[in-house]
Amino acid sequence: MAIASLAALGLGCQGKPAGAKQDASEQASSSAMGTERPLKVAAAADLARAFEEVGKGYEGKTGKKVVFSFGSSGLLAKQIAQGAPFDVFASANQSFADEAIKSGACFEEGQALYARGRLVVWTKKGKNDKGEKNDGAGAPQSLADLKDPRFAKVAIANPEHAPYGRAAKEALTAVGAWDAVSKKVVYGENIQQTFQFVQSGNAEAAVVALSLAIATDEGDYVLVDPKLHAPLDQKIVVCKGGSQEDGAPRKHARAFAAYVNSEEGRAIMRRFGFLLPGESLTPPPGH
Repeated sequence: MAIASLAALGLGCQGKPAGAKQDASEQASSSAMGTERPLKVAAAADLARAFEEVGKGYEGKTGKKVVFSFGSSGLLAKQIAQGAPFDVFASANQSFADEAIKSGACFEEGQALYARGRLVVWTKKGKNDKGEKNDGAGAPQSLADLKDPRFAKVAIANPEHAPYGRAAKEALTAVGAWDAVSKKVVYGENIQQTFQFVQSGNAEAAVVALSLAIATDEGDYVLVDPKLHAPLDQKIVVCKGGSQEDGAPRKHARAFAAYVNSEEGRAIMRRFGFLLPGESLTPPPGH
């Protein structure tokens, strides 16, 4: 299903080139300290699988170590505003990245949209009462199917601070299923934990990120119509990294953010089902 591209919506990269004078100063400062810790990246939980590959690609290209902390974008933004020493913040919703900038912990310069996320209903493959593999035969075909009693518990991320949870609630409300489904919802702290609720058998179905569902053959999923919820436009920003006294050079933070939107980074993100700036959605493999 094709949807409007980010470029068509005027949502392309918003970054500005970093000043050469500023980079040289930061590099000299870092060299003088003689120590350089790994780059610390706070990333939305929907990026858990994709950024593992992005990190390997960046490290292979630059030799610079990257350490990720995955969580809900709202909680990560709050931690960054309170001084958590992250060098880069990749949010699943641009509003939380904007909050991090507004707090003064991250820079307006260099901010960029890098992906639009997709929502799916995911169920785990299992066995029927005869012990036969059912290959997801009982999987829902739409959001409205989650009202069915066979889905005793439905997992979504907490809409208070998780963009995918907000989107899930909006979509369920749009199809008239929220009143029925909300009575059996279990909330994950982030979209990765929400996904794990079904993997562990603590819920029969979950409304999660395509990027997580596409990374495993454990289950089946059906795409949610993106018109049913606000766009999951994801923004990356460079942050101050706490005190910077032991921080990685800021130029490396900028380089990592740029790598996500490079051809290498985009190729990885595309494999995980993200819609990229300037592109229309292509169907995920096998669907």
